[in-house]
Amino acid sequence: MSSELTGRQALLVLNAVPNIGPITLNRLLEELGGDPRSVLTAPRRQLEAVKGVGPVIAETITNWREHFDLAREEERMAKSGADFITSDDSVYPKLLKEIHDPPIGLYRKGRFDFSRPNVAIVGSRRTTLYGQSVAKRFGMELGRLGFCVVSGLARGIDTAAHEGALSVGGKTAAVLGTGIDLIYPPENLELYRRIEAEGAILSEFPFGRRADRQSFAMRNRIVAGMCEAIVVVESDVDGGAMITARFAGEQGRLLFAVPGRIDQNTSAGCHQLIRDGATLLTSIDDLLAELNYLDGFRPQAIPQKEAEVESGRPANLTTEEAKVFECFRGGSLLSPDALGEQTGLTAAQLSVTLLMLELKRLVAKRADGTFEARG
Repeated sequence: MSSELTGRQALLVLNAVPNIGPITLNRLLEELGGDPRSVLTAPRRQLEAVKGVGPVIAETITNWREHFDLAREEERMAKSGADFITSDDSVYPKLLKEIHDPPIGLYRKGRFDFSRPNVAIVGSRRTTLYGQSVAKRFGMELGRLGFCVVSGLARGIDTAAHEGALSVGGKTAAVLGTGIDLIYPPENLELYRRIEAEGAILSEFPFGRRADRQSFAMRNRIVAGMCEAIVVVESDVDGGAMITARFAGEQGRLLFAVPGRIDQNTSAGCHQLIRDGATLLTSIDDLLAELNYLDGFRPQAIPQKEAEVESGRPANLTTEEAKVFECFRGGSLLSPDALGEQTGLTAAQLSVTLLMLELKRLVAKRADGTFEARG
């Protein structure tokens, strides 16, 4: 009997009912006393009296065992290390509870508890090197400051944002538009595993649920809903990031857009957002100024290791980055040729290394082509 289920199990069942939105699910819970087990045991006529519930949905709920294998779902969760968090759990993102259609529960892999403020970085799958570098830099800076960087694990901007946060030991969360067991795009398998280990993977969909237009839009509302602010780095005017931006406006979240070239479609959506009132974002300082946290509310920055603090070397540098950064001790101004001579790195290696040090805001390129350490 449904009464033998725990409340969490009953929510798992209700969450899997097809063709029923979160608004209707929450309405069912509210009108039937808040206990999900009461929904599963309610007479069909009582279910149909709730707005949004028709005969098909009522039949599915009443005979849920014919449509959903709870034991199989729990077995999949156990094998994959996933859990199902509900709005009653302390680890459920607090801001997500405030939106008008919050999910009744979220599948989660990874144990990040969302105690830090979240900021989303979203954008196009078809992006430019400029967009990727900006997304990665912002992900790094937010991660280093102690924010959790939220995105959707998609190609392009999402991937760069996740990688940026992870590169400095920061926290990041990926919200999927599929079941939590389906990794899309497949080339992000290793990134998926890193996020699971260092942050969290989230989905409101049961195992095996494949992506469609509706599922990605539902994912985007969660991305916006759980965050203090949303940053759109690159998007055309009809990109998925624009849907996230729309949700941000509806949910009262801060919305930022990064300007780009006027002759590239990849920035047309950002420019439209700026025209429509989104805050133009050129540095993380712009975002921090808008957030205007109260004293003590801003997250703690990631501490550097004692040895690195004592040596004056920033944390999270690769061997090549550390070698190049050491050349700037004493305030030296160095050209790429001089750096090549001192480090023995090839021109290609040096170009990439200098770019990463610039993204980490450790060195700056001067107008004459030389580089110097940032103060």
